[in-house]
Amino acid sequence: MENRVVVSICGEDYTFVAEEAPSYMQRVGNYVSEKMESILSGTHVGRTDAAVLTAANLADELFKEQAAAEQLRRQIKGYLDEAARAQAEVSELKREVFRLQQRLESRNGGQNRPNSSNNGGNGR
Repeated sequence: MENRVVVSICGEDYTFVAEEAPSYMQRVGNYVSEKMESILSGTHVGRTDAAVLTAANLADELFKEQAAAEQLRRQIKGYLDEAARAQAEVSELKREVFRLQQRLESRNGGQNRPNSSNNGGNGR
């Protein structure tokens, strides 16, 4: 369902039509307005130039955030790969412990098997 929201950007009303919630569209409009007002108050440019500079600044923010997100994805993938290697190592070590326990039991004639018959079942 499309939502229509009137948003004021630098004193001009614009009608946004989108699938997103009206509150979200209002946030977007407010953000753009704040960015434009910041440029207008800090420079001597007209609205058109301010709009272009705002668009360039927002594109810059977008690209930097995308690069940061990609870096985080690579970092998470590295952590997942490292965790998978550690899990494989743990599994191999468990198999080795099991093999060593079996060898020990076979050398001792099965006397080291943990069960309730050893020491009368009372842990002495």
